[in-house]
Amino acid sequence: MGNEKLLREIGLRINARRKELGLTQEQLAEKMEVSIQMISNLELGKKAIRPENLVKICDILGVSADYILRGSRADWEILGFIEKYTRLPDADQRFLEILADRLLNH
Repeated sequence: MGNEKLLREIGLRINARRKELGLTQEQLAEKMEVSIQMISNLELGKKAIRPENLVKICDILGVSADYILRGSRADWEILGFIEKYTRLPDADQRFLEILADRLLNH
């Protein structure tokens, strides 16, 4: 995979997770103690993320570096989902199973 494509994909994951958490670029920049421009450049895939900023962004966004860099969820993230699933009422668990089946069949 080319470096430009990799940087774009990393940026897309950062952008999606930031929005999932309801954070603006400005809020993320403040939490990371960096400029808004840096966040914008990361999300657009224009700049590579430095290791110290990768650690910060993972902590703030509540994801693993593996997720940011490769798009795969870490085992602890999957276990967190399973734990939430087991706390749902039976009807909601069945709904999620049906949804998963439909997504997998498309």
